[in-house]
Amino acid sequence: MSLLTIIYALLFYVATAVLVLGVARKIRSYAKTPAPLKIPTTPAPTTAAGVRWRMTREVVLFESLFKSSKWTWIFGWLFHVTLLLVTLRHLRYFQDPVWLPVVLVQPFGTYAGFAMVAALGGLWARRWLVDRVRYISTPSDHLMLALLLAIGLTGLAMRFVAHTDIVALKAFMLGLMRFNWQPLPADPVLLVHLALVALLMIIFPISKLLHAPGLFFSPTRNQADNAREVRHISAWAAALDKKA
Repeated sequence: MSLLTIIYALLFYVATAVLVLGVARKIRSYAKTPAPLKIPTTPAPTTAAGVRWRMTREVVLFESLFKSSKWTWIFGWLFHVTLLLVTLRHLRYFQDPVWLPVVLVQPFGTYAGFAMVAALGGLWARRWLVDRVRYISTPSDHLMLALLLAIGLTGLAMRFVAHTDIVALKAFMLGLMRFNWQPLPADPVLLVHLALVALLMIIFPISKLLHAPGLFFSPTRNQADNAREVRHISAWAAALDKKA
């Protein structure tokens, strides 16, 4: 067992633990945060079914972003859709045998990588070219986009420029899952790609990328506009009422 394999195996165990525990902790924090006011963004649905339909449109179509900025919506929606395809394509490295849906998505996932990189380029260009967006952009915003772009570019490089041994790579990934470590190919581009992915996993729970689970806990989106019909009271306020 090479030192390189040991280092990367431990790195991914740590990164996975940080990702899972960090996101779980944040979700727990979101769930426990009280929403003392009824503040849905209007026009808002007045029923629970309407809220579910609104959330579905928000998650799938990015409805509010579409209404806000068409150019940002194009790049943002394209990035998330292509990221999904690329992620589904990568599932083959963690399955044996590979599920049929993952097999079918392979050709789409391959070229989705180009669209993902293009979308990230558009989102990053927006940070520089739009005055009001450039003004509120922080170094972490630029670094996050640079990290995602580097992951995409190194992934494409492995596919079309510096090919790696994907059979050995899959054996390494399956070995991590089964606690039966297998040698990791020592290709430089692959090592950079995996290191960047591990870095993304580690910083995800403390980054702005947490808007992914955070959306479901946003009171402006998950509340029904029924303040006249139903009294809204948070749990801590209800406890005070009982004591009174």
